[in-house]
Amino acid sequence: MDPDSDIPYQLLLLADETIEAINQYIFDSDIYLLSDAIQDIAVMALYQNSSTELEIKNMAVIGSYRSQGIGSVLIDKTKEIAKENGYTILTVGTSDTGFQQIKFYEKNGFLKKGVRKNFFIENYTVPIYENGLQMRDMVILAHNLSE
Repeated sequence: MDPDSDIPYQLLLLADETIEAINQYIFDSDIYLLSDAIQDIAVMALYQNSSTELEIKNMAVIGSYRSQGIGSVLIDKTKEIAKENGYTILTVGTSDTGFQQIKFYEKNGFLKKGVRKNFFIENYTVPIYENGLQMRDMVILAHNLSE
């Protein structure tokens, strides 16, 4: 990691476990930052999967700004960006142990689309735990932008 980099790793690490994992997608993603008068408070990284599908690879809000609706504002902005650029599907993947994240995305119009079995086992060198459970599968959620 280059300490002089413009990539906001500190924020991105709130939603992804390692810099190595972030580096797998970040250089091909569009990064959006939300700031208050003092600091960056939220980030999202958007990745083009195809000419019709845009994926939220990372979205994070710092702790002191959580539970204030900022995540939903970011989702609305992402939907706007996607529509303006001709995408018809917006997707996101999260851990099968991320119960709060799954509920959040469903509240914002996403539906479960599929599962990537053993994603976290195969892509991370050490086990990762969330809500007291080992992360194994990635749940894929999608939002149809033409609805």
